[in-house]
This record gives sequence, structure tokens and C-alpha cells, in this order.
Amino acid sequence: MSKRIFIVALISQILTSNAYTKQDDISSFVDVSKRDPRYFELSNGSPYIPIGFNLVGPPREEEFDRLFKIMAENKINYCRVWLSHRDWDVEHEKCLQFDPDRAKTIDHFLSLARKNGIRVKMCLEHFRDIRGDRNRWSDNTLYHKANGGPYDSMHEYLFSENGRSHFKAKLDWYAGRYGNDPAVFAWELWNEMDAVRDSEWLDWTKEMLAELQSRFPRNLNIQSLGSYDWERKRESYKTLCLLGDNDVAQVHRYLDEGAGWEICHGPVDVLASQAVRELIAFNPGKPIILTETGAVKPRHTGCSELYEKDRDGVLLHDMLFAPFFSGAAGTGHVWWWRQALEEPNLWYHFARFAEAVKGVDPPAEHFKPVMIPNDRFRLYVLKGRKTVLAWCRDSQNNWKNELVLGHQPETLYGLEIDLSPYLDGPRKAQVRVYDPWKNRWQDKSIESGRIKLDAFTRSVVIRVD
Repeated sequence: MSKRIFIVALISQILTSNAYTKQDDISSFVDVSKRDPRYFELSNGSPYIPIGFNLVGPPREEEFDRLFKIMAENKINYCRVWLSHRDWDVEHEKCLQFDPDRAKTIDHFLSLARKNGIRVKMCLEHFRDIRGDRNRWSDNTLYHKANGGPYDSMHEYLFSENGRSHFKAKLDWYAGRYGNDPAVFAWELWNEMDAVRDSEWLDWTKEMLAELQSRFPRNLNIQSLGSYDWERKRESYKTLCLLGDNDVAQVHRYLDEGAGWEICHGPVDVLASQAVRELIAFNPGKPIILTETGAVKPRHTGCSELYEKDRDGVLLHDMLFAPFFSGAAGTGHVWWWRQALEEPNLWYHFARFAEAVKGVDPPAEHFKPVMIPNDRFRLYVLKGRKTVLAWCRDSQNNWKNELVLGHQPETLYGLEIDLSPYLDGPRKAQVRVYDPWKNRWQDKSIESGRIKLDAFTRSVVIRVD
């Protein structure tokens, strides 16, 4: 073989290999990693860090192409939808009558997700009561006897044999159409089921997680509870996180000045990190994800006005970075997507997070999270087998100072970070510092485990390989 033919063949082989790897990723399922069950990987062995948000309420179908293009460009690989939303609900005219035409919207959405390498969490239900007349956004009137349905109350639906058979029949329909689809990240039983009237959610959840597993054995199966904004919810969260059939330990946590837990009033990185650490303390032995986060008016009475002031995305940045650097398996997943992402055009923050962790294989690293407070900054460290990642966050810059009081973020000069406790003795190491606000990497030197940082505002990421 001539040298030229050999080179052409080699290039072809490389291109084919890369194309195969990409296609193989798309056709692979998301699994709990066998190498480290605190993280995810694809069924082909590739690491998977869910980077995304809650796409609720769903976009109009004519928006799909534009939104998926934006998501792919910004390295988003995950989103969550409510199948029970009024525009997507296939059971919208009569109980147990499923509309195949309405399902075409879901078909279209999943086809674009497959094309763009995005996994979708499919949340099955969200309503909180069954009533003859709608009093709240979360009422289900279709199921009530006053409107031709079979139930007098939410309690009857959840606890009668007829009601449970009804839910299982709906699972059967979804399984027949979407069973074992690799574009599905997980099937989620209910949005915040402890907020449902008369829920006594645990018994129902145990039964229905097993039903999910029997119908969707290749997909993850999960349940969710309401915002972790009171310490009295700790036992409920611990119980759910430790359920064997619940594949992911999920937590919802918001910036909410009306919350009963004081930590929910403070800096977003702190409240997000603490939610993750609470679940780590339960020792669930499974991935932990902050699957709903955001900023709300007191006591969840609406979307916070802070988003209108947050043109740089300070809130979003902390929601993305703090959970992962505290030991979660992915970013925090923001709610209020139109206000937090679309209207201020802050999609690029996802790409900045993806850049900060590019090439990182969390299951291989077996990261150990550590949070180090300091008078001037908070240092969130992930100590791995070969890599140390650290997110350095200015502790004097927060949403209240910047968005309410109008204080511009201070430029920090001459900071020196000591990572020596997290490095395995003296060794040659490549050190790089990433500024996610400028999208810029810099090579740095390290002396006795200490790294001198150039001037920055708000935060930087340090990577030692």
C-alpha cells in the first residue's frame, strides 16, 4: 500500500469511527453507572452528565425546530416535559380514551430529541385534585363524576382498585408507543406527589414504580416530591431517596424568601449546594440531581421579578454550577424557562458549563466533593483519581447585592488557591483556569499545591490533571 493510500484510509477510518461513536451514543440508553452509581453513563459506556432544564409548559410545535437548534448549539443534552400538560395530554376528551393525533406532537418532539442527542424526562402526571369545577390550575375536572368521569375525589382515584387500574392502563398505552426509547432519560410518575390532595404518596409510589419497571425496563424510573423548603420534609425526602425502585435521588429547591427554611432565602449557590449535600447524607447509593430550581415569589406564588433584572445570568450560572461541584450527577435544572432562558437569551450558560467539564468522566474519577468556606470566596472542590475540579465563587457577590442593591461584581485580584490537600503529593500536573463569564481558558503554574489566579469577577473554574 502506498503512503498516500494508507493516509487516506487512516483518515477514513478515523472519520468513520467518530461518526459511529456519535451514532452509538444517540442509540444508547441512560443508565446508572456500574463504575460509580452516583453518576450516569450511557449503555455503551460513555459518561453522561445531564445538562438541561425543565421545558414546562411546553413550547408550541412550530417552535420545536428553533428550540432544538438552540439546545444543540449550547450543549444541552437533557430536558423535562409534562406529558399531562393540556397541550400534550393524550387523555383529554374522555377517561381512557387516548388521542393518537395528540400523540403526534410527542412523536415529533422525541424525533428531534433523537436527532440532536437530547434525552427527555417524561413526567406522566401533575394534577393535584379531582373536582367538578376548576378552582386551581392543578385541578383535573375530566375525571370527576360531575363531568362524566368515574371518580368523586382524588382519594378515590389514588386508593381504589379502579383508579389504580386506570393509571396502569395509561402506562400500558405509553409503553406501547414509547417503550424502551433511548431518547427517554426517565419515566417520572408524578410531579411533586406529596403536594397532591390525600396523596399518602409512598404506598402508591411503591406500587407504581414497580409497574414502570415492568413496562420500561431499559429506561430509568423515578418519582418527585415538592420543594425541599422545610426541614420537616427531611424524612419524606430520605424515604424517597432510599426506595430501591426509585433510580435517581431527585430534589427540588428554589430561591424563595417565603420558604420556612432560612437557607432558601440566601445565595443561590449555597441553597443549591446544601440541597445536594442533604441528599448525599442519606447515602442513597444512586445519582443525585437538583431537578427543579429557580427563583420564585414568596411561597411559590409566581415567577420572581429578579429574572427581569438578571441580564448576565447570575442566578442561572449558580443553578448550573453549584449542584455538580457539590457532588450531584449533573447541573441544576431550572424552572421558568421562558423567563430564565428564552427572554434574556441566556442559553450560552449551558455551553459554558459544558466547556468547564469537557472530557471529564465522573464515574472513572469517583469524585469526592468538598466545600471550603473562606472570608472572600467559597471553594467547591471535586477530588478525583486523576483530575481535581474546583469552582471558586466570590462570596460577596450574590443575587441580593447585584440584582436588588445594584452593586456591580467586584474584580478580584491576586487570589491564591491552595489545593494541596486534594493533590496526591508532588507530581507534574497540567493546571488550567476557565473563566465562564469570558469563555476563556488559561494555563497556570502550580507551586506546592498553590495556584495564583488572574483577576476575575464572580467565579472561575480550576482544573488540575
